[in-house]
Amino acid sequence: MKDIIITSPIKGEIISLSEVKDAVFSSGALGKGAAIMPSDGKVVAPFDGIVSALFETKHAIGLISTDGVELLIHIGFDTVNLGGNYFTAYITQGDRIKKGELLVEFDKDAIVKSGYDVTTPVVVTNADQYGNVSIKQELDITQAEQNSVAGSTSSPSTMVKPSVATGAVAKEHTVAEQILLHVGGRENIRSVEHCATRLRLILKDKEKIKEKEIEAIDGVKGQFFAAAQYQIILGTGFVNKVYDVIVNDSAELRNSNHKEAAYDEMSVLQKISRTFGDVFVPIIPVLVATGLFMGIRGLMTNLGVDLGKNFILMSQILTDTAFAFLPALVAWSTMKKFGGTPVIGIVLGLMLVAPQLPNAYVVAAGEAMPIGLSLFGIDISIVGYQGSVLPALVLGIIAAKTQQALRKIVPDVLDLIVTPFLTLLISMVLGLLVVGPIMHSIEILVFGAIKTFLYLPFGIGGFVVGGLHQLIVVTGVHHAFNALEVELLATTGTNMFNAIMTGAIIAQGAAALAVAFKTKDKKKRSLYISSAIPAFLGITEPAIFGVNLRFMKPFIYALIGGACAGMCASIFQLSGTGMGITVLPGALLYINHMVQYIIVNAVGFGVAFGLTYVLYKPQE
Repeated sequence: MKDIIITSPIKGEIISLSEVKDAVFSSGALGKGAAIMPSDGKVVAPFDGIVSALFETKHAIGLISTDGVELLIHIGFDTVNLGGNYFTAYITQGDRIKKGELLVEFDKDAIVKSGYDVTTPVVVTNADQYGNVSIKQELDITQAEQNSVAGSTSSPSTMVKPSVATGAVAKEHTVAEQILLHVGGRENIRSVEHCATRLRLILKDKEKIKEKEIEAIDGVKGQFFAAAQYQIILGTGFVNKVYDVIVNDSAELRNSNHKEAAYDEMSVLQKISRTFGDVFVPIIPVLVATGLFMGIRGLMTNLGVDLGKNFILMSQILTDTAFAFLPALVAWSTMKKFGGTPVIGIVLGLMLVAPQLPNAYVVAAGEAMPIGLSLFGIDISIVGYQGSVLPALVLGIIAAKTQQALRKIVPDVLDLIVTPFLTLLISMVLGLLVVGPIMHSIEILVFGAIKTFLYLPFGIGGFVVGGLHQLIVVTGVHHAFNALEVELLATTGTNMFNAIMTGAIIAQGAAALAVAFKTKDKKKRSLYISSAIPAFLGITEPAIFGVNLRFMKPFIYALIGGACAGMCASIFQLSGTGMGITVLPGALLYINHMVQYIIVNAVGFGVAFGLTYVLYKPQE
């Protein structure tokens, strides 16, 4: 099979496909290629050919070159949720294109500000017909190589048309019928939608799914459960056709509310966890940056750098501001999540830490007294809520619901003035007199108990948490840990949970790597290695769902490795200066405790890899 070199359709840094966050791309399930970290927002044709697919939201494009190379360009991850905002398409499906022609423009900065990763996978979806597949920038390709670039010297008259003539129309009907047969029929589908590559189903009875039969269907590239959805990987363009067949003559399926159905399918714990995730994930990047600032300052101190008084002051602004005004960040994100006006959330959060209130840390140190207030014979102590999470979270929910209720009764002509005024008044009175004191007391009890558990002697707490963490990830309720990490950082300045978690994460990657080394099939070995690599960057989904859970025993061995690593972290009382990054990138949070951090990761890796390599048998 011949090797092919394809000119990158986007300017920017080219990275390995295995480094991307999406397991479907990083595992190679969709084909071979690379990913681009864009330097601008232009997508141009990498060869002469046709547009085989243009997703409705313009974030994904399918191309076919004049000599038959099928290429998928997927701009960013989860950008389908933008609904086409920030994307402009200059072509339509079926158009003929020339190399260098502008296909799509996207506002990179606006997409990033909206919270999305713009890393763009460029994948040859029919890579099984070729040898090596290379994606290179134009300047990196020599004249000799250009002669072998897909479509660069072919004539439009030799163009390969979309595969109607080769039976694709029949194939999509066949695939759709087989999928319906093995998921219990249309009557078992509650809702269905698709993205650029995957068919996403919410089913009434999951017991009717026959996973092995679905994976054996010619045209299906993989299947898995995620976010309460049964997802079947079909590939760009083809997924549209299969979807159309499935919803054919069914207005109920075509108009089904998929997001609402997915939420309804979640357990109470999953709904609570998802809420925590939706609130805290948007503020994690700020806390990650804060942790890195602390790590850099610690490194400079360890190297003997003499930091001046003003430099230390400036560094404290970088490291302390986010936590000093944490309630403002939490209330803003909560208001946004629950449909309120985010700026009202910011103001409410700032009121909780207003300088007129006694600082919570100063009161706790005995250097100031809370404000005493008697209401209906009940004595209430009022303080600021610096570093608190639950008061701002609950107050944000109350404010959002209050604002929504007021808008139903306040006339439109008065809404701009009356609604914000009453929302702030009602919420702030409740926040200072009721919600704040109650939730702060609950917060002290709950998080105090958790911290006590983590610091149990002989590493017992770390052993339990490290052993169960990735099992909890599989259940989908792990987002609740975000609140715990934020609270630990706000109250102690460090995050012990991150240290325990990193051992559990590297263990999953180690187990998947051991499976790859024990597997004799070269194609499967390559797939398993590509699934394991993201775990060493802190992303375990490809290793868990792509390898370990499929064979179960490697997953169990990885849990044991995570438990042993967690015990070591607990015995060392190892804590990071931030959150959001683990394993290799996470080393930046442990500049002052690098030896212990390396030991914890080595234990997690060694135990999981050793158990899997010795005890796992590929034929199982």
